Formats: sequence, C-alpha cells, structure tokens
Amino acid sequence: MAYTSLNECITDLEKNGHLIRIQEEVDPNLEMATIHLKVFAGNGPALLFENVKGTSFACVSNLFGTLDRSRFMFRDTFEKVQQLVQLRNSPMEAVKHPFKYASTGLAALKALPRKGSFSSSGFKEIRISDLPLIKHWEMDGGAFVTLPQVYSEDIEKPGVMQSNLGMYRIQLNGNDYALNSEIGLHYQLHRGIGVHQTKSNAQHKPLKVSIFIGGPPSHTLAAVMPLPEGISELTFAGVLGGKRFRYTYQDGYCISLDADFVITGEVHPNDNKPEGPFGDHLGYYSLKHPFPLMKVHKVYAKPKAIWAFTVVGRPPQEDTAFGALIHDISGSAIPSEIPGVKEVHAVDAAGVHPLLLAVGSERYTPYLKLQQPSELLTQANHILGTGQLSLAKYLFIGADQNGTLHCHDVKAFFTFMLERLDYTRDIHFYTQTSMDTLDYSGENINQGSKVVFAACGDKIRTLGKLHPSALNGIQGIKAVHQPLEGVVMIHYSAFGSQAQAEEDLNRLISQLSGIDLNGIAQIVLFDDFETADMTLNDYLWITYTRSNPSHDIYGVGSFTLHKHWGCKGPLIIDARKKPHHAPELKLNKEVEQRVLERFKNHPALGKYMV
Repeated sequence: MAYTSLNECITDLEKNGHLIRIQEEVDPNLEMATIHLKVFAGNGPALLFENVKGTSFACVSNLFGTLDRSRFMFRDTFEKVQQLVQLRNSPMEAVKHPFKYASTGLAALKALPRKGSFSSSGFKEIRISDLPLIKHWEMDGGAFVTLPQVYSEDIEKPGVMQSNLGMYRIQLNGNDYALNSEIGLHYQLHRGIGVHQTKSNAQHKPLKVSIFIGGPPSHTLAAVMPLPEGISELTFAGVLGGKRFRYTYQDGYCISLDADFVITGEVHPNDNKPEGPFGDHLGYYSLKHPFPLMKVHKVYAKPKAIWAFTVVGRPPQEDTAFGALIHDISGSAIPSEIPGVKEVHAVDAAGVHPLLLAVGSERYTPYLKLQQPSELLTQANHILGTGQLSLAKYLFIGADQNGTLHCHDVKAFFTFMLERLDYTRDIHFYTQTSMDTLDYSGENINQGSKVVFAACGDKIRTLGKLHPSALNGIQGIKAVHQPLEGVVMIHYSAFGSQAQAEEDLNRLISQLSGIDLNGIAQIVLFDDFETADMTLNDYLWITYTRSNPSHDIYGVGSFTLHKHWGCKGPLIIDARKKPHHAPELKLNKEVEQRVLERFKNHPALGKYMV
C-alpha cells in the first residue's frame, strides 16, 4: 500500500488486526524493550506505545516482526519489486515478455526521488533530550536509535542519486557525549557512509549527515536492503512504497519530507568518541570502542511524530523477519552475482555473520574419478569477497548434484555436509584476517580467522548418535547432548587459558581415540549454558558465535601436511566462553518481573506476559 506516513501505516495495521495500542505509561529504560521481546517471542502484533515516560512522542515497534505483516504492508508493490530484481538478473525477460513487465518499468520510472519544500513539511525544531531515549539492555551505554535511516552524500558526486542510505546504530546519550550537541555513529569505513567519510577526510572537510526516523515503512527497509552498487536506496524506497521519496535541503542538509524525525549534523575528520556497549544481534554486548562522533546541527519532528524502534538480541528477533523479507525480495539475485552459486544463507540462529551456508556447483571436472571440491573453492573465495558476505566466519559450501540441496533447510544441509566432508582435505583456513566488528571470538576487535568447509560427491559416512555412557569416566564432562545426528555437544569444564585449552583438548582427544566414534562427524565443547534439551538453534548459536576457527578447531587424529591442517577422526570445536568474549545478553529480572505483574491481566498484552 502506498502509505504517505508512518501514521497512515499504523492506522492500516490496527484496522486489520496487526497492531495494538498500549495506553499505560511505560518507562523507556528497559521496560519498553522487555515488552517488545515478550510480544515478539509470542509471534504478536506491532506495538504502539502511546504514553512513554519522559517524552511527548509515541513509539512503535515490531512493525516487521512477522513476514506476513511485512508482506501485508507492501501488498500492492511486492510483486513489482520482485519483478524488478528478476529483470536485473535476466534483462532478456523484458524482451521476451514485454507486456508482463511493462507496468514494472513504469513503476521504476515513477520512483525517482522528488524535491519539495521544507516550509510546507510541518517540521518543528526540538532537541535530542526531547526524543524517546530508549535503553534496551541493562549494560547498554545509553539510549540508541535502532531503526535509523542514515543519509550521506559523496563529496565528489553530490546529490540524492549518488547518496547512501544505510542503517547504522546511533547512540543518543551516555558515555562522554555532550547531551543535545553530540551523538555517536557506529559504522565501519568500508560501508557506504564510510566511503563518503574517507573522501571528505581527504579534502579536510566535515561529512554532512542526516538521520531520518520513521516515515513510510519502505524507507526503513530501503536503509537495510543490500542493493548493488549504483542503485539508489531512495529509488528503491519509491518502488517498494509505491510513492516517490520526497526530499529537500535545509542549511545544506538533506531532509526526508516524509520522515517523522530528522537529526542533522557533521562528522569531522578523525573525530571519534567511545560508543557502546550495546546489546547486539549476536546475542552479546558489543563493547565500548571509538567510533565517529556526530556534532548535532538541528533536530526536527513532525507535530504527531511517532518514533520507530526495534530490539535486537539473541536471534530470532525482529531483524530475523527483516532478513526473511530481504530474501523474499532479492534471493534470486545470488546466481547472477556469483557464477555457479545457487543459494546463500546467512544463518540467523547463529547471529547471521558467524555462519554462512551456500549451495554451489562442480561443473567442470566430470571426467575425474576422484570426487573432491574444486570449483567450490573458487566460489567460496568469491563469496568471502562479496559485500556483507565477506563478514562470514564459518562457510559451509556443498555441491548440488541433483537439484535437491537447499541451504535454508539448515538441518538437512548440515546432514548433507557432515555425511560428505573429508576432514583430511576439505577444511580451508584463513588466519590472521579481518572479522566482523561485533564478533568477539577473536583476540582483538576486527581480528580473527575464517574457515571454509567444502563438500561434494558421495557419502563417506553414515551419521548416527553416540550413547552417552561411551564417555563415562572422561574427566571434565558434565553432560552430553546430541541436537542432530553426527553432532555431539559436550558440557565440559570451564575454559581457563589458551595453553590450558591445548592441554584439555590433547587429553580429551587421547581419551576419545579409544572410543568407537563411527557416525560422529563433529564434537562441540561448551560451558556456561544450562539446558535439559539442546535444540538445533542452541547448537548453532553456541558453536558458531563462541569460537574462532584458527584457535578453537581441533580434531581426532589431526595432522599438518605441506601447511594443510586436517584430521582423520571427528572435528572438535571448542565453543566454551573465553575471558575475552563479550557478555551474553540477559533480561533484568527485576524489570521483567515488574512488567509481567503490570501487564499479566492486560486485555491485549496479557497472553504474552509469560
């Protein structure tokens, strides 16, 4: 539907049973986030907080909390956007089927941004302290904007068509920030806005930045959509929203005329301040580090502005539904981007970036009798050099031989891989390399390792389960779980140091060598996680967020030959918590109990307060 504002979207959602209003006063310090998390966990509706302590503005969350709700909001334009992606991947389709795609081309032409007038926008100037200052997790460094649309322009090629609209978290207060005059921007220099900053720095000029909050939901999605180079996020927002992105300039800053709030300011060369901690989407805190400082110029709000926010944490969360929506729109783009690769899946349950699954091809060596990954390795290198995919830490890539392998069926995909991986040859490390800023499994920020597991051909093992009694008498084992066939999770004694870990693992491997491990492909050590029943999602989160491949991968019968590491028995991953790991996210029990007591009998919220 072509919403003209966030208010119009909210009215439509409420009318169709997708949103509830909360009229009681709610504290933005932890309470709002707790309510959101409870409702999302119950697959509940969007939430409109009408009475937020400390501000006159209402707040909305969980807009994108289900794929059905997102599809409902974009019900009139969704198919056209999918067709545009298809046209980009297969341009000849428009020639073969001109009538089918005629309206799609017109939709794209009508989506170009349109300049308007600031004087008729209705914006009033306010201060940062007037905004809803929402703190999500107990150890957060302050209040954050979690659904911002951060706008910047290329100083060498100014104008909206060469701009970048990205979603980078914004810290509004706390730490050393001077309230109302300074805020923190969390982004890396390789991102779109980072490229703009680098160019501005080279000319010794500040980068002008505008932050939009709210507006039609298509604007929010455009800010997080991984668009190819040269495609404007503003144009995409117009196509998806069925309405041109309206903008103007005020004091040299771009203003979204349909946003609910706009914050403008400058980022000066080499001007940083500590940002964080922040409870992030891996399920841990990203800690305090220097990030760009934005000096606030002016802050604007519409008279009935609504503040849009989300809460991130251990997945699945609302950003999980974001990911599903993005895949629905652009999943077909992968084959044209990376030849031979049919599918790619960043596994949300593992925090997205730590674990990447891919389906590739082995097309060029059918005459070889020896079935081993060849083209898959070229494809793996391409994947790890492509945009956000380059942040992957673990990449499992398998060759689809008959069109039945799909990496979005995580359990089936792991079964396929574990049945075929030959650990003497199919493990490929990238050591001393870059790592996602939010991943603290490496020893320093942005530093760590990657590993590729590539498999093709016929099964070399039949997966099974190990009877826990087989491990009786092994020192350090507290419990044994088997979340899927071929994988054993061992609750082990706590990690002490890397040197101690080497001793622990050498002793454990020696003891395992005397046990029949037929059917077991992977053993994972963990601690600091109490559960009676280890689920597949628990396995994915613990294993791939709490390990650094170069330091934490071991194996039964390991060897190094011509600088290639492998093992003859099961692979072992030490996923125990390390001293340098970031703290895990946990709800404040006192706040949680207070929220449950206040809303357990609420007519709309009560069923989620468990």
